[in-house]
Amino acid sequence: MKAVTFTRHGGPEVLSLSERDVPEPGAGEVRVRIVVSAVNPTDWKSRRGPGELAGPAVPNQDGAGVVDAVGPGVTEFAAGDRVWVLLAAAHSPASGTAQEYTVLPAERLVRLPDTVGFDEGAGFAIPALTAHRALTVAEDGPTRLAPGALAGRTVLVTGGAGAVGNATIQLARWAGATVLTTVSTEAKATLARAAGADHALLYTSGDLAAEIRAIAPDGVDLVVEVAAGTNAGLHADVLRTRGTVAAYGDDRGTGTITLEFGRNLWLNSRYQFLVLYTVGLDKLRAGAQDVTAALVDGALRLGEERGLPVHRFPLADTAKAHEASENGATGKILIDVTPAG
Repeated sequence: MKAVTFTRHGGPEVLSLSERDVPEPGAGEVRVRIVVSAVNPTDWKSRRGPGELAGPAVPNQDGAGVVDAVGPGVTEFAAGDRVWVLLAAAHSPASGTAQEYTVLPAERLVRLPDTVGFDEGAGFAIPALTAHRALTVAEDGPTRLAPGALAGRTVLVTGGAGAVGNATIQLARWAGATVLTTVSTEAKATLARAAGADHALLYTSGDLAAEIRAIAPDGVDLVVEVAAGTNAGLHADVLRTRGTVAAYGDDRGTGTITLEFGRNLWLNSRYQFLVLYTVGLDKLRAGAQDVTAALVDGALRLGEERGLPVHRFPLADTAKAHEASENGATGKILIDVTPAG
């Protein structure tokens, strides 16, 4: 089978297309023929290192495809089932989705309904699961998402034109929230509105806190934050009492966040940092159930008409796909691995 591998950390040039033996599933494992793989920033960050590689590694956490074979003891899946995967490359260095077949424990697979495309199954895994976690950590908020779960809530999404920002907007609107988002350009504001944002504000001009308060005079219930350090001062200006900041990124930051103690104290504000790798499989699977429901409802969709342009690459050009992500391409980067049929 064809697989993209790397044997040392570095730039996209360390990725190469090679031939590998098709892996056999062991007890409790499933072999999946990958139809579409997706690239996220975590993929090229992992490729760059640091750390040592014990052997060839296959990149990319997200993907969707068809069950090809099951190992002993697997009863919940059968050959021909359509699935999407949960953090494939985190399972083992050789189990990433930039290859024609991968083997994963059955618990890392999620059924992909027949009405949902492989593109959505691959493209919304990490972004939508991150968004789901961010939208369900508030003290006074729901722990699961469904239509109406966020009714009456106001959510501020920073970076609404990114993949996580886009998924957060779409999921929050599906769950009934009023959504504000901040972006850097009018072009990105157009994408955020296409995703469903009620208000798209430019953080590059004007008094952003005043603009947000004009829309939400009592403050926002939740901030889903991609630039935690840069925006730390904004949070206390726009949060309501007992509001929550769910921080998944530190874009344009230094790795250090400075908070004003007194204002956050009197707000009873809550900061929840989040990353999927350590959130727990139970949280991942619960989020996957809700994300799948949103996909079935048509509430999560790819494409420029939903605010997330798609950029496609063949498997042989995985290095170019990584380079595009690393260079900040707006939209979702997908890799066509095997035919859908």
